[in-house]
Amino acid sequence: MTLSVFDIFKVGIGPSSSHTMGPMRAAREFVLGLKRDGLLQDTTEIAVRLYGSLAFTGVGHGTDRAILVGLEGAQPESVDPDSIEPSVQRIRACGRIRLLGEHEIAFDEPMQLLFLQHEHLPRHSNGMRFSALGAGKRLLREEDYYSIGGGFVVRGDEAEARETRAHAAPPYPFASGEELLTLCRSHGLEMYELMLANEYTWATPAEVRARLLHLWEVMQACVARGFRQTGLLPGVLKVRRRAPRLYRMLTESATVKPLDVMDWVNAYALAVNEENAAGGRVVTAPTNGAAGIVPAVLHYYRRFEEGANEEGVIRFLLVAAAMGMLYKRNASISGAEMGCQGEVGVACSMAAAGLVAALQGTTEQIENAAEIGMEHNLGLTCDPVAGLVQIPCIERNAMGAVKAINASRLAMRGDGSHKVSLDQVIATMRQTGIDMSTIYKETSQGGLAVNVPEC
Repeated sequence: MTLSVFDIFKVGIGPSSSHTMGPMRAAREFVLGLKRDGLLQDTTEIAVRLYGSLAFTGVGHGTDRAILVGLEGAQPESVDPDSIEPSVQRIRACGRIRLLGEHEIAFDEPMQLLFLQHEHLPRHSNGMRFSALGAGKRLLREEDYYSIGGGFVVRGDEAEARETRAHAAPPYPFASGEELLTLCRSHGLEMYELMLANEYTWATPAEVRARLLHLWEVMQACVARGFRQTGLLPGVLKVRRRAPRLYRMLTESATVKPLDVMDWVNAYALAVNEENAAGGRVVTAPTNGAAGIVPAVLHYYRRFEEGANEEGVIRFLLVAAAMGMLYKRNASISGAEMGCQGEVGVACSMAAAGLVAALQGTTEQIENAAEIGMEHNLGLTCDPVAGLVQIPCIERNAMGAVKAINASRLAMRGDGSHKVSLDQVIATMRQTGIDMSTIYKETSQGGLAVNVPEC
């Protein structure tokens, strides 16, 4: 598996990287395959079956809507979030869908998009099966896809997501935290320098810098939108946005209190995840459910750390992505596999490491901060109330961001030496996820999801 920074950080839409972005990409890929093989014009019917976690929480996560617009050719990174609802309403009103926007067929959604909660495909809880039929119900093609977290999708028995196989071998490949540390030491490189050297295998220095700063621009725009929007978030819970009011309280206050910094971090994280819950544009970092942590900590760095600058932002993103790669390779960033430790826990670990890098801490302090960030999220469950990415997800991002800052401070007060290594805590996180009951892994069958009334 060869990953780029831009595989870990993707621009997409809410509310879920695995339940919204992944299915949208799978739907589009399926119909692109039909077109490529000359089967599109012969297709008279598309059937979609959703399994496991996708079936349990797919409606709340917008999986059905994402698949409908994906079949019409939409992509998470480029689709206008405001265009999705009108497109879905048109499809449902007329019972017709335009595959890739060019071949129209009948689509009776309740019959052709099935949520099979008590069935599973063998590889992953987030399984999908797409079937294309022609005249006389003749099966033209059937494909299984798996949304494995962070917007990554694999087809059938493919070993890796397509984008992870598209990269040439970088000069400094690493498969563990220890390998990463050893490479940095032996070559005299800072961690961000090693990451840059790898990225330069696939793009020019100017392109890499521009793309990193674009991610930061999207994060800032997301926070700004989150501060402007008001009212209730979509769904049965009727959750009211809190970020705008908190922002007003902080900006209109005549006095500065000692813990205002924490309130700002909370406001940044809430703003992003309220936007995510509303289906807005976010940066998957490394998932949508945890998309508020990295932006919140980056905003903290730029606003409150003396000497903060663009170079620090770049160091932050490069090193945070390196940590995300380790979790992606050696465990998982899927809530349906690992629970929320695989989302908020990983994002906390990434942000803690990124902040230390931005503040020019040592390689050992970076690894220490990442380890602390995960160690104290081990066992965190994914139990979204009503299958919506709202409770406890939005508030959990604020808690994760504050925890990441504290992890970085603890690491920078030390010399980088510590008893538990990052590799050990990643292995522990993976085993904890395997041992965790399925009801706590994005199925809304346990925890808060069954103990909190939906209405």
